[in-house]
Amino acid sequence: MNPIRTRDRGWLRALGDVTGPAGRLVCFPHSGGSAATYRAWSPAMPGDMELLAAQYPGHADRIAEAPAGSIAEIGSHVARELSRLDPARCVLFGHSLGALVAYETARAMRDLGTPPRALFLSGAPAPLAAGGGTTHRADDEELWQALRDLGGIAPEIADDPELRELLLPVLRSDITLHETYRPPAGAEPLDCRIRCYHNTGDPLVDAARAGAWDAVAAGRFDVRALPGGHFRFLSHPAELIDDITAVLAESEVLR
Repeated sequence: MNPIRTRDRGWLRALGDVTGPAGRLVCFPHSGGSAATYRAWSPAMPGDMELLAAQYPGHADRIAEAPAGSIAEIGSHVARELSRLDPARCVLFGHSLGALVAYETARAMRDLGTPPRALFLSGAPAPLAAGGGTTHRADDEELWQALRDLGGIAPEIADDPELRELLLPVLRSDITLHETYRPPAGAEPLDCRIRCYHNTGDPLVDAARAGAWDAVAAGRFDVRALPGGHFRFLSHPAELIDDITAVLAESEVLR
């Protein structure tokens, strides 16, 4: 099993061990997810590409910390932490809540003068259509059941009352960030390569909502449909990883 290496308990966790990487893939978890969500991706990475994942406050080894106040706040912190690492060509991936965090991180990186080479987005409406929703105001039972129905909670966790009590505050905080998100007014489109994914069985994001991400793209943009529901990437990550690495190789993003 690949270790998760901390970086002074900051915002990023290294999954695997790559010295002097030519490229860096930074992944952003969904609501309730942690950096460990992407541990299984490490063996599929090209040998010269470092895999990092964001660890949000209030999650996993940061569980004692207060949650972030906004998605933009997370993006700003991650961008600053990335700017302090050894130079490497950087690409971002985020799913659901993580897609919005990846987008805000890309904006913050651009403002720091170190924009990402590519942005991969999955399972989330575009910024102008994001936000809204009342799930974060549901009672505990309704909130838990809604997430079970989407397939985002493993069966062994879903029926464990102690784990439920531990996870519910984190889930509610994340969903609140997602449902209260508002895009920055007048944000300039991003110049980097952008690909958006949606799953054909996802009740939250269809082809049209995925395609609306083109509003944030000044450069090349496309959409790819994959089979399955909202959380298929958790149980079947290989097809997504293969597509991301193929796009990077095809477009020579990391050259």
